[in-house]
Amino acid sequence: MNHRTGPDGPATGEAPAARDTDVIVVGAGPTGLLLAGDLAEAGLGVTLLERRPATISNLTRALAVHARTLEQLDARGLADELVAGGHRLSAIRLFGDAAFDATRLRSRFPFVLITPQFEVERLLERRARHAGVDFRHDSEVLGLDQDADGVTVRFRTAEGVGGLRAAYVVGTDGVHSSIREAIGLPFPGKSVIRSLVLADVRLAQEPESPFTVNANDDAFALIGSFGDGWYRVIGWNRHRQADDDAPADLDEVRECTRLALGRDYGMYDARWVSRFHSDERQAPEYRVGRVFLAGDAAHVHSPAGGQGMNTGLQDAANLSWKLAAVLRGHSPESLLDSYQAERHPVGKQVLRSSGALIRLALLHTAPGRAVRTFAARVFNHLGPLSGRAIRAVSGIGIAYAAGPGAHPLAGRRAPDIRLAGGDRLYALLRQGKFVLLTPADEPGGPRPAADRGVTASWRSARRTALLVRPDGYIAWATDVTAPAERATALRSALLHWTGAAPEDHDSAGEDGDSIGTARPAALTPPAHAADTPGGR
Repeated sequence: MNHRTGPDGPATGEAPAARDTDVIVVGAGPTGLLLAGDLAEAGLGVTLLERRPATISNLTRALAVHARTLEQLDARGLADELVAGGHRLSAIRLFGDAAFDATRLRSRFPFVLITPQFEVERLLERRARHAGVDFRHDSEVLGLDQDADGVTVRFRTAEGVGGLRAAYVVGTDGVHSSIREAIGLPFPGKSVIRSLVLADVRLAQEPESPFTVNANDDAFALIGSFGDGWYRVIGWNRHRQADDDAPADLDEVRECTRLALGRDYGMYDARWVSRFHSDERQAPEYRVGRVFLAGDAAHVHSPAGGQGMNTGLQDAANLSWKLAAVLRGHSPESLLDSYQAERHPVGKQVLRSSGALIRLALLHTAPGRAVRTFAARVFNHLGPLSGRAIRAVSGIGIAYAAGPGAHPLAGRRAPDIRLAGGDRLYALLRQGKFVLLTPADEPGGPRPAADRGVTASWRSARRTALLVRPDGYIAWATDVTAPAERATALRSALLHWTGAAPEDHDSAGEDGDSIGTARPAALTPPAHAADTPGGR
């Protein structure tokens, strides 16, 4: 295949081949659906290729949606509907007595939402179709070729072999990614646990919690409620290891559950049972020329902590606004390099943390059990440690590196700040633009061009100016208050981040995107959801 050779077209001087669409996304799981919907809402042409038929499969493994993912869905107007149909857990219990206490999170969503992955996919597909994404199901990717001007993807359908050309391609096609194979990237790693059994069943006795999990010397089991009478069960029996293609049945699932949880809750009527293994793998690069990887195509890890789907969705949120900015001419192509710089370290950290959790859970020697018990006690009693852990697992604690001399807030997640006039930050982010946050009594000065950003005001007397990226991370901040110096810094930041000269305004009345008047609040929202706009 041909890699990128430059930004100005083929080196031969030939006219570049016409593109059929702006971006081809391969894989219609949660990651691909969110990415495709974002790009289409930004006004771009998007074609989504999916090997499966045009139905959403409910044979999915993910059950947990963490707080940061819910914030990203909130920025797309989807979180409240998803939350309404799921179960909220204040904590997820791990090995022994250790637990991630989500109520400590300063978020509009201080809980873990238990809901099947297909519900996430349903909402994201609806949004993507409404935005105009061109879905091509029953399309098996055969390979691709890229040059300086674009990428051509070859694929097979029932009608035969076809091809599509786009400016960029994103592979969100899972652990066996055809896109990753086509660009020649390895997927180094190893299996961390084998012979897991997975089933959807009904239960004669309702579990104590909609999410029940435990591990001991012999087994591991997890039961999660779909909320409609069906339950997802994942189990592992140390003494019954088999290859993935070995048949699994309900009796084996019952046995795992009894060993780990002490009972099988009268399990019956399995609508499907399968066996699989869990790998720890990560691609060394998330970008090769005009081709990107996201989600399980880029990284896979153990199910401990329920971080797989969440990490992929956050990959998509990071990449989508950058692709849109480049394709719309708002930013140089070099912005796309920051996807690797920001998301690859996150993927590596998830591999480490989830791997440590599953290894601790499955320790079975006497010294190992002692280590696990000690770790659980330390985890629960050291507030800073457990707080840092839940922020990491939930995604709330993720921050991206900022350049030398940057403000301490740069690169950090922006909380759902209450704004003057009664609005909130993540409601404004639904426009897919940058948000400039300034003091309410500072109506004049540079403002983002109307097609690049909106301007809002603090409810408090806070003097910090913030520029929040479309993915909810702080791009730039300053505490400088001298008017001339502040205006110069802000003008430079807006030009750098939005790619357009800022508009200067003398009063709030001239800026139709300015929001409201001042009332008291803070950068960090209240800890209790009832004190946060739209909370429980």
